[in-house]
Amino acid sequence: MNDKQKELIKATIPVLQSSGAILTGHFYNRMFTHNPELKEIFNMGNQANGRQKEALAGAVLAYAQHIDNPGVLIDVLKGIGHKHTSLNIQPEQYNIVGGHLIASISEVLGDAATPELLEAWTAAYNELAAIMISLEDEMYHENKTKPGRWTGWRKFVIRNIVEESAEVKSFYLYPEDGKAIAAYHPGQFISAQVFVPQLGLIQPRQYTLSGSPNDTYYRISVKRENAINEHPEGMVSNTLHTKAEGDIIMLSAPAGTFRLRETEGPIVLISGGIGLTPMLSMLEANKNSEGSNKVVWVHGCRNNAVHAFKEEVETIQKENDWLETYTFIEDLEEHHVSGTTRKGRVDISLCGGNIINDNAHYYICGPEAFIKAQYSHLVNLNVKKDNIFYEEFGPQSINLN
Repeated sequence: MNDKQKELIKATIPVLQSSGAILTGHFYNRMFTHNPELKEIFNMGNQANGRQKEALAGAVLAYAQHIDNPGVLIDVLKGIGHKHTSLNIQPEQYNIVGGHLIASISEVLGDAATPELLEAWTAAYNELAAIMISLEDEMYHENKTKPGRWTGWRKFVIRNIVEESAEVKSFYLYPEDGKAIAAYHPGQFISAQVFVPQLGLIQPRQYTLSGSPNDTYYRISVKRENAINEHPEGMVSNTLHTKAEGDIIMLSAPAGTFRLRETEGPIVLISGGIGLTPMLSMLEANKNSEGSNKVVWVHGCRNNAVHAFKEEVETIQKENDWLETYTFIEDLEEHHVSGTTRKGRVDISLCGGNIINDNAHYYICGPEAFIKAQYSHLVNLNVKKDNIFYEEFGPQSINLN
């Protein structure tokens, strides 16, 4: 891109700030009308609730704001790349998306979309696409070279289903071909692909691997999402909850940038609701390591009925003095309140001095508002941002570090 084109891109920032979601909403409608086959790649639930268009609007705005140095977005782009490779996104699909994006800019902006502006955005998109394709090509190559790795989709058998709470079921997934499976880092996810009868479409979803890394099976723990107000029920989670042992689902290889880092210092896990799934994998990995780190786990949930893995974590704590837990339950009877189980929402200031340590690594997972609140609290307590890691379920819209 030349300097004039960059200035044209930056001149559109006010429009993106005020009307970005209108543009991206138009884009998705246009793309799915002309290329309906892409509905089986995109999360149609997030299309229905508007999260996808909001996330894309934020991404386009961020790219425009950093058009002089897009390299500062590399960590965000790597996260998107991991999700893309888990969905087997290919270079030719970038051409389809780019064509609809530029056409949408023209159609939404009308006369303001001059030939020069459209040419600038075409150049900007092509540069971004080239970065993403290069990143993803490296990831695909890495997948192929590791033992047990595969690209695309692979058949897995549901060998065992365990009810973990009133809302959560764990699925133990074994490769149908009996061959090796790929290793993963605690905190990473896989994509699962199922046919959703209500839509008449195949739909992919990402689920964190909730068990200890092993070479035999994967475990995912899925919360059944119910309809709340204007938000539709979780179509894929509800479909998975109807599955039986012996059924087949399609999986992609493990991916994701949210993962347990090597450290000699303490590990602090902060989770809300189903955000406990990556923490379970991290906890299991720490238990199985030769020299276990000190771990403090702070978890919040609505009530005891939906508190998944309560007994499993209590067992690990009884057997290991390196684990300290604090649980916050919004709907809790007073006689159940104890020193480490409290009524209300997560408040890390009530968890004692062990939670703040200059050498600690902090991992946060849960709903968007939960992540932002816990992150801000840690920063206000002088925790270094470089020591805070978080995972947002759904479209990536948070950029705090």
